[in-house]
Amino acid sequence: MGTGKIASQVGHAAVLGVEKSRKFNKLWLESWFYEGQPKIVVKVNSLEELMEIQQDAEDLRIPVIIVQDRGLTQIPGGTITCICIGPAPSDIIDKVTSDLKLL
Repeated sequence: MGTGKIASQVGHAAVLGVEKSRKFNKLWLESWFYEGQPKIVVKVNSLEELMEIQQDAEDLRIPVIIVQDRGLTQIPGGTITCICIGPAPSDIIDKVTSDLKLL
């Protein structure tokens, strides 16, 4: 994916994460919102690693969203491009993501 495509997918993830968090844990969402809506973008080496991280986050009861592309531009439809973890307290998210490198 090109840089713009990655940015777009991350944007989708952030919006979908907020929508899920409205139903999942409003206190976490409100806290995140008033802290300036921090977002950290990290990378993985494979789809398998991404799915393991998703499962780890779900095991900790953190909201997770999987983003799949529609296939209108650079990649085939249905391709999983990224996930959103949270909004949630950073100390909980760090249990899942602290070993990942920044994008």
